[in-house]
Amino acid sequence: MLIATPFGRGGQGGIDRLMDMVMDELSRSGDPGLAVELAPTRGGRGLIAAQLYFAKFLIRMGRLCLTRRLDLIHINLASRGSTLRKFIVMVVARLSGARIVIHLHGPDFRQFWTSASGPVDAAITWMFRKADRIIVLGTVWRDLVVSRVPGASERIVVMANAAPRPVFPHAPGDGIVRILFLGRLGERKGTPQLVKALHLLQPLAGWSAILAGDGDVETTRRDIVSLELEDRIGVPGWVGPDGAARLLASSDILVLPSFDENLPMSVIEAMANGLAVVATPVGAVEDIIIHDETGLLVQPGDAEGLAASLKRLILDPALRGRLGLRARAFHRDRLDIEPYVQKLARLWTETSMRPRQR
Repeated sequence: MLIATPFGRGGQGGIDRLMDMVMDELSRSGDPGLAVELAPTRGGRGLIAAQLYFAKFLIRMGRLCLTRRLDLIHINLASRGSTLRKFIVMVVARLSGARIVIHLHGPDFRQFWTSASGPVDAAITWMFRKADRIIVLGTVWRDLVVSRVPGASERIVVMANAAPRPVFPHAPGDGIVRILFLGRLGERKGTPQLVKALHLLQPLAGWSAILAGDGDVETTRRDIVSLELEDRIGVPGWVGPDGAARLLASSDILVLPSFDENLPMSVIEAMANGLAVVATPVGAVEDIIIHDETGLLVQPGDAEGLAASLKRLILDPALRGRLGLRARAFHRDRLDIEPYVQKLARLWTETSMRPRQR
């Protein structure tokens, strides 16, 4: 089995983190008869580096095909450049006879597909028609694929992202309610609206916030300084998996006010840690965040509503505790990495033995 993922081990994207978790779990408890390799298709940030990484991936895949050691390729699919690269990978896989699993994870794939030109639309439709299995992260994504490729319905498997149980015990701080954002800072994740919401909370005592991630780091820092919030809000930049785990363990609330998502890993990791989650009902988020049960939902772009929800949680420790406990229970029941990897391994094995999609 070969997994095609954007940046490979240690990548900053959510799908890279998930695939790292899958590989770690396979190493710990996987089927010894299942040989799985992971390789980046994009790698570095620059255009030239991305092309070199992709060429290297194709060479690696070609060698596996020539030696007949490639039974199945797991293609992690997002929009734009990812679609072009994965289309080429899929053509090679089809020629080699390998089975194909498409794993749709792009947050803005709906807009990309519905607005695609004729040739691009045809290429995407062909990919979903020819894939042997299609993994989507929630019902909204299943409905999208079926609406555009009706014959794909029987090959679609809904598998929400998953995360392991926390490494560090949950130990929030010293009476200060700690608010955490984890993700790529910028417009899509709603960080300008989050900063505005936190500014509205400035008169309220007893809270602090950390906005961690890459993206528009310097812009966010300047906005916070201009609002005189630098004593309440930290912006450390990218913190890596270990740093994120420590922040989750020491926080009370996870906030993610995105305009577009598929199914964000930060929300699932927050649920695993028993944090109260405030998120927006985008992508498949509503499959796991049930308002007032496993978290709170706020409409995208609504800074005032976001501030109100955060204020509610800051002032009501019983509500924070109840939402956190229910979120942790939901994770243990449906979003834990161990059963996820077991299900994924079964899907790979069954797909590799079935007749190829024609």
